[in-house]
Amino acid sequence: MHRVMIVGPCGSGKSTLSFELARRLRLPLIHMDQLNWQPGWVESPDDVLLARVEEAASGERWIIEGNYGGTMAPRLARADTVIYLDYPVPLCFWRMLKRVWHYRGQVRPDMTEGCPERFDLEFMWYLANWSRGPRQRTEAKLRGQEAKVIRLRHPKALEAWLDRIPLAGAS
Repeated sequence: MHRVMIVGPCGSGKSTLSFELARRLRLPLIHMDQLNWQPGWVESPDDVLLARVEEAASGERWIIEGNYGGTMAPRLARADTVIYLDYPVPLCFWRMLKRVWHYRGQVRPDMTEGCPERFDLEFMWYLANWSRGPRQRTEAKLRGQEAKVIRLRHPKALEAWLDRIPLAGAS
């Protein structure tokens, strides 16, 4: 694994996994939220975000964490591994609420400075409707890439998979 893409619903643990995998594999870590968001929760224009993603994906070694469906093509084209945290929405919803509470008013480690955690009803609605729209679009984009997709459907499956990933440089 040299170029790893991590996708899944909000609250599935993409960022948490990315930090751990970057530590184990000693790969540079890129968060899509940091590429997209500017301070004050201002989104980057689509063309700017796509240029940032294309530049990030052009590297030889990386983990890029986050969905952003409109930017999946350049990442998928270069990724040798896609980890899809395909968790149940109720679990993700619960985790999302815990995250909002834990980081309320603070900037998460995977977010741009100047974007403190907040309760966002529109974001909650997006997650509540994950299976009706975003999941289907994600599945469509991954179609034909199955050989490099590791689909994990529950945190216990992720734990078992991670147990098989040694620390880089460890014997």
